Amino acid sequence: MKNCCAPGRKHQQQSQSTIQTTTNEPSLKGMVLLEGGSFTMGTDSKVGFPKDGEGPARKVVLDPFYVDVHAVSNEQFQQFITETGYITEAEKFGWSFVFHTFVTEEALASNPQRVPNIPWWLAVGGATWNQPEGPGSDICDRMDHPVIHVSWHDAKAYADWAGKRLPTEAEWEYAARGGLEQNLYAWGNELIVDGKHQCNIWQGDFPNRNTVRDGHAGTAPVDAYEPNGLGLYNVCGNVWEWCSDWFSPNVHLASSNKNPNGPDRGHVRSMRGGSYLCHKSYCNRYRVAARSSNSPDSSTGNIGFRCVVDIEQ
Repeated sequence: MKNCCAPGRKHQQQSQSTIQTTTNEPSLKGMVLLEGGSFTMGTDSKVGFPKDGEGPARKVVLDPFYVDVHAVSNEQFQQFITETGYITEAEKFGWSFVFHTFVTEEALASNPQRVPNIPWWLAVGGATWNQPEGPGSDICDRMDHPVIHVSWHDAKAYADWAGKRLPTEAEWEYAARGGLEQNLYAWGNELIVDGKHQCNIWQGDFPNRNTVRDGHAGTAPVDAYEPNGLGLYNVCGNVWEWCSDWFSPNVHLASSNKNPNGPDRGHVRSMRGGSYLCHKSYCNRYRVAARSSNSPDSSTGNIGFRCVVDIEQ
């Protein structure tokens, strides 16, 4: 599957942090309890990308769990960094992927490499979670925005520290659907409702002109727009969210329909939700059944995550 919306590192030796972090007791503040049960996962619709493994639609049964109402914010991630001294993979590699219109003048001066076939992505030296556009940028006025430039390994390290974990794809989709069955989006089947934008995606002509009609050129605050029927924010658009599963286009064959957690092994990890760069003309993956993936050491300016907590049985 061509990953048009979030490029990945290829043939890089994974550089996971060796810093040991203390696992805290999970705080349920900012989380919502989902009762679980049976729901229809996936879709048989031709609107999306069948080759991504969006279908077939099938019944899945989940145990109850808690889920973050929004993606992990810069403020939350900064607390993790401050307490643990954790070094993200973007920092260890020395670069991360930034969308071309956001790169700082200082970073452009170093002539960052464009990604073949998707030249709107640049490999920018010094781009990190707290310098999202490269040297000369910061997050001072974006502490309530989702943390970005975090790899799957970084997300898991945060989740471990917080006493939580990353959601499975099944848990993510169940939560994102907001109690609705087989709708395209978390709120229904119409992208814009009564003239009001419901999510942060690309408006205009991708990748050259963004009209910003939804109010945000890049990331939006983690609690922007209306929450879905279960109280979750920004499950469509804003940032891709890492899931715990290894990715497979045949995921429905890889595990049972009871608390499925994907294949036992793989090369790339699953992502869900789409991002502020998704547009129907190119990457119509902001639908709740849509899927994507990336290598677990990859980081970009449009990938974040949220966490879940198990209910003690």
